[in-house]
Amino acid sequence: MEKNKVMLVDGMALLFRSFYATAMSGYFMINSKGIPTNAIHGFVRHLFTAVNTYKPSHVVCCWDMGSTTFRTEMFPEYKANRGEAPVELIPQFDLVKDVVEALDIPNVGLAGYEADDCIGTLADHYKQDSEVLILTGDQDILQLIEQNVHVVLLKKGYGNYALYKEETFRDEKGISPKQMVDLKALMGDSSDNYPGVKGIGEKTALNLLMKYESIEGILENLSELTKAQRTKIETDLEMLHLSRKLARIHCEVTVSCSLDDAIFQINREKMIEKFKELEFKNLDSMIG
Repeated sequence: MEKNKVMLVDGMALLFRSFYATAMSGYFMINSKGIPTNAIHGFVRHLFTAVNTYKPSHVVCCWDMGSTTFRTEMFPEYKANRGEAPVELIPQFDLVKDVVEALDIPNVGLAGYEADDCIGTLADHYKQDSEVLILTGDQDILQLIEQNVHVVLLKKGYGNYALYKEETFRDEKGISPKQMVDLKALMGDSSDNYPGVKGIGEKTALNLLMKYESIEGILENLSELTKAQRTKIETDLEMLHLSRKLARIHCEVTVSCSLDDAIFQINREKMIEKFKELEFKNLDSMIG
C-alpha cells in the first residue's frame, strides 16, 4: 500500500506572502461587496500549485490564533516589532478560513500557540506512518526536518520551491536540523525580535555548533573560546537560554486532526460556489 503523504500548510505564511505580493502595487482585488480578496486569491493559487506539484493524499492548514502566545508571556518584546496588520488584510483572515473549509481542508489552530507549534505537533503525530511535507515561507520550521518530515519552502513567484530533507539541510548549513534551535538561540532572530547573544552572528554561531554540537557543549568548553566570544556569551547567558526557549517549536500542543478528516478531496460544487461568492475567476480550473 502506498504511504500517505500529508501536507501541512502554514496558512499565515501563505496569506501574508500573497497579500504583500500584490499590495505593493496597490492591487487589493476589491470585489463588488467592497471586500479585498488579494491575499485569499494568492493563498489559493499557492495552495493549488503546491498540491499539483507534490500530490499529497492529505492536507491540513494551520493558523496563528492572535498575537498573544506563551512566547510573548516569557518575553513581551517577542514579535513586538511587527506593526498592525494592514486594514485591507484584516477581513481576509476569517474569510480565508471559510475558503479552506469550502475545500474540505481542516483548519487547525490553538490560542496561546503559533501555527508552527501546531504544525510541529501534527508532524510528530503523522510521521509514524506517513510522509509529511510542510509548506511554508518561514525558515524557522526547518528545525522540524527529520527522516519522514520534509519542508517545502516557497520561493519568489508561484511554483518555485526549495525542498529540504535532512541531507539537503546538512549540506547547506553544516549542522543538523535539530541544532537550528541552538543556532537561533546564539544569533537571535531580528524578525521575531529576540536578540540571542549580542555580537554573535550566524557564521560564529555555526562554527561553534559544528565544533561543540550544542549550547551545553559550548558552555562546557568556554575556556577554549576566544576572550571576546567568552565575554559575549557570559554577559548574555540569561538571554541565550531564553532565546532558545523562544526559538524551539513546541511539539506537544493539544491539537489533533484525524487523517480521515484530512483526506484531500474537493467537492467541486462547494468550491465553485465559494469562488463565485468571492468573485474569483479561473481558480477552480487549477485543480483536477
